[in-house]
Amino acid sequence: MAKVTEVVTALAAPIVQAQGCRLWDVEYVKEAGTWYLRVFIDKDGGVSIDDCEAVSRPLSDALDEADPIEGSYTLEVGSAGIDRVLRRPEHFAAYLGSEVEVRLYRAREGRKELVGKLLSYENGGVTLELDGAPVALEKKEIAQVRLYVRF
Repeated sequence: MAKVTEVVTALAAPIVQAQGCRLWDVEYVKEAGTWYLRVFIDKDGGVSIDDCEAVSRPLSDALDEADPIEGSYTLEVGSAGIDRVLRRPEHFAAYLGSEVEVRLYRAREGRKELVGKLLSYENGGVTLELDGAPVALEKKEIAQVRLYVRF
């Protein structure tokens, strides 16, 4: 049986495209006893609340019809955000050379968060440029990778 996120991705992709957006990611998580189905979208020039609403209404109807999730959940449609999480190979490919923040499961040289330029991605591992030198991190070390935003 397919995972909830895979089924929802297949349902959401054409709806998101029809609204002039790109599907960035789908997550299905339980927080404080409530299940959340989050659909993240992206668009050149940024995503507006109107874009989220234009995707949310038909997606909600499609989910009601297909009924891929047992029990209740809260549907949220939102922007991938400026500090978006990178999960898929195509996410990493799109942001090679960009500054990213990598959160580690265990501290490495006293640090659990590393910020550097994304040099490469392969099989879940990344190579960053830190202090002018390449640093390779294996998939098993990485909790999360997201774009880093300097203010």
